[in-house]
Amino acid sequence: MKSVLVKIIKRTAFSTVLFTLMTPTAFADNGLIRVKSAHTVKVTADRLEQILNDKGMTVFVRIDHSAGAKHVGEVLRPTELILFGNPKVGTPLMLCSQSAAIDLPQKALISQDEKGQVWLTYNNPDYLVKRHNIKGCKEVIAKIETALANVSKAATMP
Repeated sequence: MKSVLVKIIKRTAFSTVLFTLMTPTAFADNGLIRVKSAHTVKVTADRLEQILNDKGMTVFVRIDHSAGAKHVGEVLRPTELILFGNPKVGTPLMLCSQSAAIDLPQKALISQDEKGQVWLTYNNPDYLVKRHNIKGCKEVIAKIETALANVSKAATMP
């Protein structure tokens, strides 16, 4: 019995490592999903904004944090934040749990890390479910997960 358990544990650990190495998306336990981009911060943000507009979503604001840092004499690696949403999706989520409104509209952070790699980062919808104790909104959450994954992939791919 013990040897069977050891084999299962080894197989599971191997599968987990393999999955982690093969997927371009990195999940973190802080509720963020990061997607590696093949582009600069500006190009990734431009692509994301265009994709969102093309899909009929509202882009509320685009914030260039690096430019803000420059205005106060600081240097910040390229960092942009885009706030976007769609009331047809956000409203049902808020009806399930009104406190979800603090995390809406959706946000996408496009930033360059210390090694020069660009990432598109957004809130994991499952994290929002836990954070706001959302119940009865599985279809809405699934729609949000799919939409965020699709627009992120489209904005970051070569």
